[in-house]
Parts: sequence; structure tokens; C-alpha cells
Amino acid sequence: MTTVTIEEAQAKLAELIEHLPAGEELMITRNELPIARLFAEGKPARKPRKAGSAKGLLTIIEDDKEHLDDFKEYME
Repeated sequence: MTTVTIEEAQAKLAELIEHLPAGEELMITRNELPIARLFAEGKPARKPRKAGSAKGLLTIIEDDKEHLDDFKEYME
């Protein structure tokens, strides 16, 4: 849990919220006493993966048999 003073929270609220991990808590204090808690909501789910979206990003060279020997046990 992150703890900040109310003065720091007022000065940097947007930055504190942006860097607060999902599910984490930010404690705001005044005179070293807790006065408020801010909770980060879970981040929205990422978009589902789409088949073929990485097409062209990877090149596989089939005639490189020498290096494929290292992966024989995984290819069976």
C-alpha cells in the first residue's frame, strides 16, 4: 500500500492514480493519520487475440535443420 500526505495527493492526484496498479490501495494521510483510501479498479480486459494478427512479423527458415535438432523433443 502506498501512503502519501494530503498535500502530495492534491498536487499529484492524476499522476498517483495513473501509476496505481489495479487492485492496489493508496492511503492519504494528514498529520501522519490516515484520512482516506483510494482503490484502483481493475483494468479493462484486453481485446481478444485475433488469428493472423502477427502475420509477417516472424520469419521461419525451414532449411535451418541444424538448429531444429535442439528442439526435437518438443516437436514430437
